[in-house]
Amino acid sequence: MAEQIIVLGTGGTIAGTAASSADHTGYTAAQIGIAALLQPVPGLHEALQGRELVSEQVAQLDSKDMDFATMLRIAQRCVQHLSKPDVKAIVITHGTDTLEETAYFLHRVIPRELQAKPVVLTCAMRPATSSEADGPRNLRDAVLLAGDAKACGVLAVCSGDVHHALAVQKIHTYALNAFSSGDVALGELGALAHVVGDRVNWGSASLADLDKNSHLALMQYESHAMNLVVIAFSQGMAWPRVEIVLNHAQATGSIVLALLKASTSEDPLRGIVIAGTGNGTVSESLQTALDEAQLKGVEIVITSRCAWGGIHDASALSAVKARIALVLKLLAS
Repeated sequence: MAEQIIVLGTGGTIAGTAASSADHTGYTAAQIGIAALLQPVPGLHEALQGRELVSEQVAQLDSKDMDFATMLRIAQRCVQHLSKPDVKAIVITHGTDTLEETAYFLHRVIPRELQAKPVVLTCAMRPATSSEADGPRNLRDAVLLAGDAKACGVLAVCSGDVHHALAVQKIHTYALNAFSSGDVALGELGALAHVVGDRVNWGSASLADLDKNSHLALMQYESHAMNLVVIAFSQGMAWPRVEIVLNHAQATGSIVLALLKASTSEDPLRGIVIAGTGNGTVSESLQTALDEAQLKGVEIVITSRCAWGGIHDASALSAVKARIALVLKLLAS
């Protein structure tokens, strides 16, 4: 039996449509099914290199509406497919707005041994009906990357740049190369590879070293993260409520106090992630409110609102990824 590459469709701009082919922004996301989306992709047959392509619609939504339940469904399908010996890799079409969050979630919950096979997320900044649609190239690049011998773990590819789930961030509102993993010259991970023509050109970063040194699944409570999440929800548990609060000039603690006031036994506030200024700094007023929240059992995580650098000797995660990390930690507690 030929090796398979599974393509999971979840909607997004890549599956969006607009009334005019010249309209790149006034479109409706998640309108075209994954099977139809794959039909007109130039070079797809060559990128498969003899492998069989199998598509499956897991969700159909604008990624601004992504939620943990949908992420879990995607993760479950990934685990089921990756467990099959004839499956080489998985490609996921996704909206750009929350792609980095889904990528990080999958990185955390898919069992490490299954991540020997790549899971590649891809996307588009222009709808499928655009005269300059970027989705077909991104899809073709994702399939080519998925079949590459060096690819492993959860990756994202957009506009030819290959990013790891740990580092990828959306940095631009409309540019085709809307994602970045930072600047290698500044000590950040940077793009792992670039898809050029029919080749994947890998950089100096080693995926093996990255997994060895940075893979958060090495933490004990993460070793069975997928089982943990599935068991939790089979028992009727709710996702722990974790909110993000931004520090800024003249920031007060009023938002934190309002969150505490709105916390109920049915929907308790379990955690707050602070997107702090600079190296995770927080105003005195906000800090006072956070101290009160901690006394009431709310877990606090400090990140930086700066795009790169993280917090020295602490979290290198962005606020949105730190929120996912805290949700998983609270599920395990």
